Amino acid sequence: MFSFNMFEPHVGRVFQNRFSTQYRCYSVSMLAGPNDRSDVEKGGKIIMPPSALDQLSRLNITYPMLFKLTNKNSDRMTHCGVLEFVADEGICYLPHWMMQNLLLEEGGLVQVESVNLMVATYSKFQPQSPDFLDITNPKAVLENALRNFACLTKGDVIAINYNEKIYELRVMETKPDKAVSIIECDMNVDFDAPLGYKEPERHMQHPEEPTEEETDPSNYDMDIGFRAFTGSGNRLDGKKKGIEPSPAPLDPSDIKRGIPNYDFKIGRITFIRNSRQQSRKTETDDTAINFIAFSGEGQSLRKKGRKP
Repeated sequence: MFSFNMFEPHVGRVFQNRFSTQYRCYSVSMLAGPNDRSDVEKGGKIIMPPSALDQLSRLNITYPMLFKLTNKNSDRMTHCGVLEFVADEGICYLPHWMMQNLLLEEGGLVQVESVNLMVATYSKFQPQSPDFLDITNPKAVLENALRNFACLTKGDVIAINYNEKIYELRVMETKPDKAVSIIECDMNVDFDAPLGYKEPERHMQHPEEPTEEETDPSNYDMDIGFRAFTGSGNRLDGKKKGIEPSPAPLDPSDIKRGIPNYDFKIGRITFIRNSRQQSRKTETDDTAINFIAFSGEGQSLRKKGRKP
């Protein structure tokens, strides 16, 4: 007799759709090659070996490829994307800030697993230094820097490079999940107060009571008006001989003392306008009053009664 159940063990087989493996991790500075790969340090993506691409292509995973990195020794984890598949077999290269978050040393083991993350709608960052406030438009700088990132994880401290200086920011909050994807998303960004920032203290200025010297009328500022040629000059040869001003002596009639406003009230502003005395009427003013329009005589170029 023949058994028709020879294919039965394969009916309930579940095909693996998840990528999970371990690699020795190194910083990007250890990557061999003639090209400078400093661009990896400016983002949140890693470099994996070609075997990972071959294995991922056989799995039914979603794109873009996102991974969860876990350090089992310290129980720290983060999320990232992949930049290239050019690393040596069994090795992956991570940005330095990512290795610090995972508490990894050069050559440490890291677990790499493929994951699916929700698209981000909101994120909040806390600068780790008050120097971040020196940036004129921090949101525009952060938006430009996040183009090199694939995802964000709550609690991570990311590093961005701006104007040849590295700024660290802690991810305080992400929505709608603790780990989100930021590829082609519309995300609202907010900032928390920088670490170690202290608001400047505001001192209330109390009005000081005037002293006897200030109330003495003889000490009032005198309005001497404009005086021509009272400044100092400079010589081309640099000497200071004969450049000191020699102003003319003041005439006592030029000195004017301000008159205090005894009707002053707190919270009220009074505008005092100088009124000029009207001059006496003269004979010309009397003639101007008796002026009648169009009462003059005209002249004609052609004389009347003249025959050609």
